[in-house]
Amino acid sequence: MKLSLSNAKKMQTLKGWGTSACWWAQACGDEDAQNAVAELLYGDSGLGLNIYRYNIGGGYEEGNCRIENPWRRTESFMLFDRETETESWDFSRDANAVAVMKKSLALGNVDTLILFCNSPHWSHTATGQTSGSLLYHTCNIPKMNYRRFADYVLTVAQHFLDEGLPVKYISPINEPQWKWGGGFVWQEGCHYELEEVKEIYHIFAEEIQKRQLPVYLYGPESGEILGTTADYFNELYRDELIRQYMPIFAFHSYHADNSPELRREFKRTLVTPHPEIRFDMSEWCELPNKSHTGDFKGALITARIIGQDIIYAGAESWTSWVAANNLHRDEDGRDFSDAMLSGSLHFEEWTVNERFWAMVHYTKFVPVGSVALDIGYYNTDGDNDFNVFAFATPRGETVLVIVNEGADTALELEGDFSEMQVVQSTQQEKRRTVYNGAFAPQLSCPSNALLTVILQ
Repeated sequence: MKLSLSNAKKMQTLKGWGTSACWWAQACGDEDAQNAVAELLYGDSGLGLNIYRYNIGGGYEEGNCRIENPWRRTESFMLFDRETETESWDFSRDANAVAVMKKSLALGNVDTLILFCNSPHWSHTATGQTSGSLLYHTCNIPKMNYRRFADYVLTVAQHFLDEGLPVKYISPINEPQWKWGGGFVWQEGCHYELEEVKEIYHIFAEEIQKRQLPVYLYGPESGEILGTTADYFNELYRDELIRQYMPIFAFHSYHADNSPELRREFKRTLVTPHPEIRFDMSEWCELPNKSHTGDFKGALITARIIGQDIIYAGAESWTSWVAANNLHRDEDGRDFSDAMLSGSLHFEEWTVNERFWAMVHYTKFVPVGSVALDIGYYNTDGDNDFNVFAFATPRGETVLVIVNEGADTALELEGDFSEMQVVQSTQQEKRRTVYNGAFAPQLSCPSNALLTVILQ
């Protein structure tokens, strides 16, 4: 297989790499663990991520909460007294999550802090619960509380800004199309119909403008690439005020793991016709998750999705779903966490999962400011085992990330290069430099391997 790199077409510039602190950070109370995890994710010796998603939780009322897993319930800074119907604030709450965030920011790489919500505060909802309506596909916040919801979120944003934290974006809605609630709940969530999404974003834009906050809107974090995603885009950007305060359209790339063509369709129908809008892929994990944490297949799938979301779908940043998930071993001792890390209930024990290495092969070699390249190599649905993604870095390098989930493959590289480095990860070895020398056009890509090739 021959790859011609000399005529690569420049596409979008990458704005960053990130992950979410929901919900693991609130469980990470041990200071040594906080420091170690922050460095691993956001430090120079770790991934060096620059995007941090902090969850503004909706809290819960004792005796009226159906979320059983403590990792899926959240503390809120706002307290509500049902008897007096009054609100008060206590910013000492959610202490672990705030500590992890501040330690991560202090490492100096984060330039984008996003505050996002899975649900309005429990006192704003129709059920008094943050897990959704009692009926599927029904919004759980009455219209009369939309502005209270905005006030709640923007008060938190103002507090963090006053503390000097670099809050840039507010994302009030998460995956509005899903049914959320009903008879089975497992986390915070809220369904919104299209007109409800637009009305809430308009109110948030009004409040940001009125308060003159130096923040913008982000979202609506649609839970799939297509489906109703285009409807959200078209409806939101028809509103002049929303358009003024929402320079980024954020989507999630779930439910399309084996469909490169779906990503190309997303780019054709939304991204390419709207060069004035930045598109961010703000959340993905393997769903359904078939890869346990010790299986390198999880890293290969993750690396493939990262590359296809950027090169095929046109994303300008890529943010994983939870950085860490609750450690849960089955009878065989395997943990099927969908995250880069796994932690016990209070982080007494935590592990680095194979999936982590997918991010390594991008963030350590494709820095912010790199440009995605079209090298004319595309996969189709059903032909997805071998992937090559190319980038031009600010350092003047051409970087290839190669994901080989199939048989051994030989590549011939064409281009005007003098030096070449090849870094490889497999089930048995991680980030090993297998070649470092003069440009060698013949490259062997072993089966079930992840390679980053740096060309100068």
